[in-house]
Amino acid sequence: MKLYNSYSLQVEQFKPIKEGEVSMYVCGPTVYNHAHIGNARPIVVFDTLRRVLEACGYKVTYVSNFTDVDDKIINKAIEEGSDENTVANTYIDAYNAVRNQLNVVPLDATPRVTRTMDEIIDFIAKLVEQGAAYEVNGDVYFSVDADSKYGELSHQRVDELQVGARIEENTQKKNPLDFALWKKTDKGIQWNSPWGRGRPGWHTECVVMIGQQFGQGMIDIHGGGKDLKFPHHENEVAQSEIVNHHHLANYWIHNGMLAFDGEKMSKSLGNVRLAKDVISQLGANLTRYFLLSVRYRDVLNFTDEAIAAARSELDKIIQVLKQVEVKSQLGQLSLGEGYNVDRYNEFMEAMEDDLNTPNAYTVMIDVVKQLNQALRSRTIDSDIVSKDYNALRMMLEVLGIKVEKMELSEDDKQLYQKWMDAKSAKDFATADSLREELQKRAIL
Repeated sequence: MKLYNSYSLQVEQFKPIKEGEVSMYVCGPTVYNHAHIGNARPIVVFDTLRRVLEACGYKVTYVSNFTDVDDKIINKAIEEGSDENTVANTYIDAYNAVRNQLNVVPLDATPRVTRTMDEIIDFIAKLVEQGAAYEVNGDVYFSVDADSKYGELSHQRVDELQVGARIEENTQKKNPLDFALWKKTDKGIQWNSPWGRGRPGWHTECVVMIGQQFGQGMIDIHGGGKDLKFPHHENEVAQSEIVNHHHLANYWIHNGMLAFDGEKMSKSLGNVRLAKDVISQLGANLTRYFLLSVRYRDVLNFTDEAIAAARSELDKIIQVLKQVEVKSQLGQLSLGEGYNVDRYNEFMEAMEDDLNTPNAYTVMIDVVKQLNQALRSRTIDSDIVSKDYNALRMMLEVLGIKVEKMELSEDDKQLYQKWMDAKSAKDFATADSLREELQKRAIL
């Protein structure tokens, strides 16, 4: 298995810390609204990575958090005349519904910030004790100057860094890049701390939850969108270096962003598409197939043409599976348990090459062509068809695409036979009518 490591900027041979096991943590959502389709990309990417690792024989422990305390959640609660817990629970449920629709393997843990507060406060206290953080009027900031290697993940020099996402100019800070660990506040949900009542900053929670879930050692994989590399992941690394005296993860995996006709998704452009709406429109399988249609770390352009291309490919795959299942149930071929080892291995080689899904899709389409050719033969070779069919289903399982098997009723079988008889008799009018009915039943 090879993975592109954002830390080294190289594709590396994957080697887990503990033989046969993989620890993976992926930054989860801040739950103040429904997930948009960009949020669905890491859901699918990292679930697929898990599936590939498991297909390679690894035991994967996959954890992803929910940020359930944040200014946006507090503002949403005030706007709705509700409370933060109600808002968070509403959108956690909605996010889990999207996960379930997208056929995600259940995660091993989904910790929440509000349920990790004691550990977060203790962790911040350690940073203060070690001189890496300082308190000003009830606010606590991490001093980036305390970490000589700050910028190592984003590959930026401290003196060249600009104030960026979630970093605000603040005259209390010693350095504009210093980030909040604890915020004094009298607005919204609060907790007691050694520095007064308040709530944590954004960047500490994941470091703490990783330690809580996996212990204080390094983990194998830390994932998330490219937009999190700086400052969020950079700040996680810095805190771990100070408190834990080691790097946080061996492999940093970042998925690329989504674009809409080449434009970034944003409220101002009016092109925000909610994941639940896209899934409702396209179906879960096509949504997942499309989200994996380009290399995970490249930009994925959401266009009608790209959707149409993905739909065409997936339809071909589903159609040939259906044809095999129909012919099997009509007694025209016998399905065994073997699979095309060479083709499956070729598919897995692509997936193990830093999730090269375009190449993996090419293998699947080739298998579809082979199946179609075999099914058109005057005498169908059940062994060949069976092995290609089983290999194709195994590939879909690795991609997390769930295609229900076609089950024919006795009435379906009789209708199919009548259609075949009408064609043999060259009764085309009857054959066309029967074909329409078979298509309505999704048999053809």
